[in-house]
Amino acid sequence: MSTAISDKFGPEAFQAIMQQVFGSAVPHVQALGITVEHFSGEEVLMRLPYRDIFLADPDRRLLHGGVVTTLIDTACGLGVVAALDPPRPVATLDLRIDYLKPGAAERDLLCRALCYRITSRIAFARAEAFHPGEEASPIAAAMGSFMLSDLPGGGG
Repeated sequence: MSTAISDKFGPEAFQAIMQQVFGSAVPHVQALGITVEHFSGEEVLMRLPYRDIFLADPDRRLLHGGVVTTLIDTACGLGVVAALDPPRPVATLDLRIDYLKPGAAERDLLCRALCYRITSRIAFARAEAFHPGEEASPIAAAMGSFMLSDLPGGGG
């Protein structure tokens, strides 16, 4: 029986807790408007609402890779935190992202992340970023490893 943090709260409470944690600990996540859409156990779905400032190439209307990276890293980290009992700070050790196609303008971006393994010091997650309705055709796929901290507020 799982006792992960995400199992102890309803979706609305978990969303509020994670927005508060990530908003204060990682202010750029709040500035970008990234939100939690759904969670279940070790899996998290997050949304990056589209804004014109996210364009890398305004003429070709393509999303900047940096905002895609931020969404993926945040979703993977949150997936790990949601799977831990008790929850504790994590830090990205390694994040490999394969960009499969350009992100389109004027469309939100979703990221589904899953924590698939937890050891005593490191957790592992994978993710895909895609436009709504196009989950079968992701714009990026990622795998990451995250250090689990024993200290409040991080610091390993």
